[in-house]
Amino acid sequence: MAVNVYLSFNGNCREAVEYYANVFGTDIPQMMRFGDTPPDPNFALPEEAKDLIMHTRLTISGSPVMFSDTFPGMPFQTGNNFSLAMVSANREEIESAFHKLKEGAQVRLELQETFWSKCYGSLIDKFGIEWQFNYEPGECSQ
Repeated sequence: MAVNVYLSFNGNCREAVEYYANVFGTDIPQMMRFGDTPPDPNFALPEEAKDLIMHTRLTISGSPVMFSDTFPGMPFQTGNNFSLAMVSANREEIESAFHKLKEGAQVRLELQETFWSKCYGSLIDKFGIEWQFNYEPGECSQ
């Protein structure tokens, strides 16, 4: 299991990732854009979202740091643009932590299957900390 920092940006994620890669001497990672996601017939992706970064990550001094742009229309506030991402190859661990933190929390997305994970969910706990939970069998360190 790993708990990773997840940083959000307001349309300048690509610039930030390239900057941090240069600063910390790492390769520029592959970046998934919102426009790269499978089409959903129930939701038309806005044009302004297509080139924004949905997800990428760098390893900085041995620690994985995840990045994304905020989806257009979602609130963004500098200083609050981070979350903690629990990534584990143990689904029961993901479910247990989610359900314990769920008490008194604002659930943003119940645990469910997505196109990138068999079990993903997010919430803001009773202390105002945003958590993401992601089941990744075989890739629990990042």
